[in-house]
Amino acid sequence: MEFLSDYGLFLAKTATIVIAVLVILLVAVVMSMRLKAHPGNYIEITHLNEKYEAMANTLRAAILPKKELKQHIKAQKRKHKAEQARSADDTPPKRMYVLDFKGDIRGSAVSSLREEITAVLTTATANDEVVVRLESAGGMVHSYGLGASQLRRIREKGIPLTITVDKVAASGGYLMACVADRILAGPFAIVGSIGVLSQIPNFHRLLKKHDVDFEQFTAGDYKRTVSMFGETTDKAREKLQEEIQDVHVLFKDFVQTQRSQLDLEKVATGEHWHGTRAIELNLVDEIRTSDDYLMSASDSAELYEVAFEEKKTIMDKLSAFMQASLHSSRRLQIPDSGDIDAVRIHTPL
Repeated sequence: MEFLSDYGLFLAKTATIVIAVLVILLVAVVMSMRLKAHPGNYIEITHLNEKYEAMANTLRAAILPKKELKQHIKAQKRKHKAEQARSADDTPPKRMYVLDFKGDIRGSAVSSLREEITAVLTTATANDEVVVRLESAGGMVHSYGLGASQLRRIREKGIPLTITVDKVAASGGYLMACVADRILAGPFAIVGSIGVLSQIPNFHRLLKKHDVDFEQFTAGDYKRTVSMFGETTDKAREKLQEEIQDVHVLFKDFVQTQRSQLDLEKVATGEHWHGTRAIELNLVDEIRTSDDYLMSASDSAELYEVAFEEKKTIMDKLSAFMQASLHSSRRLQIPDSGDIDAVRIHTPL
């Protein structure tokens, strides 16, 4: 009996391992097939009008009486037929292209933003509008400077640009936001911080205490002023402060060029303000969330969310799948509705 018990336990362990291996192989095959379906980077388009309508229909189906629901569906079909039958001579509806920018310290999202803007500029006209939902607390000067330059491309084409700030657009984030024709902000969104910061830890005394030498060779008096391991001199500190001041001047000049109504003496102090205070200082133009603005606009315009997606390796997709599986048991499960799926158009780049 003991032998049979041990043997049964052995078989159970073996079966578990085999099943786990087969599941991993199956996932790898599925991910590989999906990867082949999208061989390169692509632009993903979501028609927000259809998304909003599908969400509303799902809710109506749950709360309306059947008779009232049928009447609404018939009215909706008549509306769609009327739109399709519109004469080619009629003025086409306004299109709004919605982009998302979530910035980190390095400004990594700028690489996707430039692709999205390039895609939009191939079709957008002066009758359309670009809306950027921006969220960033700032970061590297050169990265956010490039981000602002990418947004300038939209303005230079004569296309209205609106930037919405639901949470934060500070420092480099505001450097980008100020390019817009209009800035909308949530009442408690953080805005401003027009200043420059440099922080460098220095381990020179620690190395010296332990008799560790640090040698650095440069050509040019100011090739390297302040470093993490070398001794910081007064001359080096003065030079770094001079560089920071110069960047601040460039920052202020750029903001003043984009928003001439600002009083820089008040706002370029490095301070930040919440939306309701920022509007008093002309840092923003309206207190309004992006959701409210887009849903209101969907009544009279066609809204298209544009997102650049980079090609992912099989291992990246497998890792994402495993993480999603681990967290799925912790999430609240919402019944899926085929109507809510957004329309996606994948264009290889």
